[in-house]
Amino acid sequence: MTSKRTASYLTTLLTSITLMTGATTGFAEEAPAAEPRHGIAMHGETRYPASFEHFDYVNPDAPKGGTVKMAVVANGYDSFNPFDIRGIAAAGINTYLYDTLMESSDDEPFSAYGLIAESIETPEDRSYVTFNLRDEARFHDGHPITAEDVKFSFDILTTKGHPFFRNYYADVSKVTVESPARVRFDFSDTTNRELPLILGQMPILPAHYWADREFGKNGLNPPLGSGPYRIGEFEAGRSITYERVEDYWAKDLGVRKGRFNFDQVQYDYYTDDTVALEAFKAGNFDYRIETSAKNWATAYSGPKFTDGQIIAEAIEHHRPTGMQAFVFNTRKKMFSDSRVRQALAYGFDFEWANKNLFYGQYTRTDSYFENSDLASSGLPEGRELEILNQFREQLPEEVFTEAYAPPETDGQQGLRKNLRTAMELLKSAGYEIKNRKMVNVETGEPLAFEILLFQKSFERVVLPFKNNLQKLGIDVTVRLVDSNQYIQRVREFDFDMITQVMPQSDSPGNEQREYWHSSNVDANGSRNYMGIADPVVDSLVNMVIQAPDREELVQRVHALDRVLLHGHYVIPHWHLAQDRVAYWSHLQRPEETPKNGSDLNNWWISR
Repeated sequence: MTSKRTASYLTTLLTSITLMTGATTGFAEEAPAAEPRHGIAMHGETRYPASFEHFDYVNPDAPKGGTVKMAVVANGYDSFNPFDIRGIAAAGINTYLYDTLMESSDDEPFSAYGLIAESIETPEDRSYVTFNLRDEARFHDGHPITAEDVKFSFDILTTKGHPFFRNYYADVSKVTVESPARVRFDFSDTTNRELPLILGQMPILPAHYWADREFGKNGLNPPLGSGPYRIGEFEAGRSITYERVEDYWAKDLGVRKGRFNFDQVQYDYYTDDTVALEAFKAGNFDYRIETSAKNWATAYSGPKFTDGQIIAEAIEHHRPTGMQAFVFNTRKKMFSDSRVRQALAYGFDFEWANKNLFYGQYTRTDSYFENSDLASSGLPEGRELEILNQFREQLPEEVFTEAYAPPETDGQQGLRKNLRTAMELLKSAGYEIKNRKMVNVETGEPLAFEILLFQKSFERVVLPFKNNLQKLGIDVTVRLVDSNQYIQRVREFDFDMITQVMPQSDSPGNEQREYWHSSNVDANGSRNYMGIADPVVDSLVNMVIQAPDREELVQRVHALDRVLLHGHYVIPHWHLAQDRVAYWSHLQRPEETPKNGSDLNNWWISR
């Protein structure tokens, strides 16, 4: 999915749910009436009124024109279908090619406003939602976007699309086409208040285009879309250019005004990030997000930066940073014991890495919902404690008695104290040192595992971690593969440990199932990388989805966060509440930066 929910990224979630995708002509029972409105907030009221002309954080007078070029560091692409689990989709295709029913704003926790849908109707209990489509909404071939296209999109995404969609929309019980411009979704769970908003995020695909095509086998044939751009020139696996649609049907709507200003958006693929960085400084592309602290500290200098040809700035944001971490695959026997996982965390010396590798730029992460009021802290109390007490007999006592904190090192003893703690934990888990190897006392099997990487630059982080674990007699293999192989192996859970980012929004909801719910342990392509199968986590995920208001949502997320942290499923890395961006000076951006950070799709070219 895009922006806030990322979102994009999911059939056995709840045994009482059945997806009914056949068209119907009536309702099984009467439901509360609802008035049409221009937008909807997850909790409370929307910020923007029905008459709003543009979002506050865009420049409505931004000029159109020019080409913006960006780099993708990956081994190419082989698909123009971002919704199918097979293949590697071209960068940007979901953002630029497809419109959605509604559009989220970047300066609210989670609110959505009409795009394809002119208005939305949902009752107080949110037991259903009806979308009223705009008469002017069109696909690129001029064909009107109708309710049949909406229903087709739901059907195809939840049956033939990525498993994410099946999970994300699992509580939809019925889809009803009421007229060419009106479609209704009924829900099996009336406590899932997020469903109207996340249905609004659904990309709408053209039913007439796919009528004589097989959804998962379109390959590199440019598909038909409705968004602000269409696919232009491309070189399979090496580059792709999106061309702005001059007569784009939604260009003057409040949710689009001042956005998507470039005539062309071009992505070029590089297999090496160092080469990509040098290409950027040589002027081969215009905009770069820097993820390397070392590069940021050392590589962005020289005459072009001094004279202002290239601008490098850290743009502050206030969005949750989520969790970046070493991720354990608990499906693997050696990681099935939480004490082993906890012990290995003592082998990662963040303080050393931050000083020697990251130039002191980062802060240690200690929450899955970092940089937000959703992050748990201290000991549970108040409403959070009430929630956790429901599961007290199923949870380790540490959840209630110890505030979670990842292991730290001090300047005097360094890692020695931590390694002693790790040794004690491993001993309690049934391991001992034998012939300088850490082995299982019962089976004699050595404790050994592989860390799977696709970014060569990350080796400098992983190798010291490997060396520290070797002091405990643990054999660690670091395997570097290309990005495509990495994606396929992660999809199939064919790894022992990976480094992974698990992003979060300011309004967690249905996507939490894909990360933590036991129904996704064996669902290839899900984001339950760790293999979490815990009934308490399942219950807390459902409680988060069903939260009736913002205050209760925060307390339920705190409880979920705390239980996950004490499960020791990851070794947390670090975070930065800034976006490090570098760009050539002909690019201009709006004066106001929303809480979610700067978005290149709001920028323009001035020269």
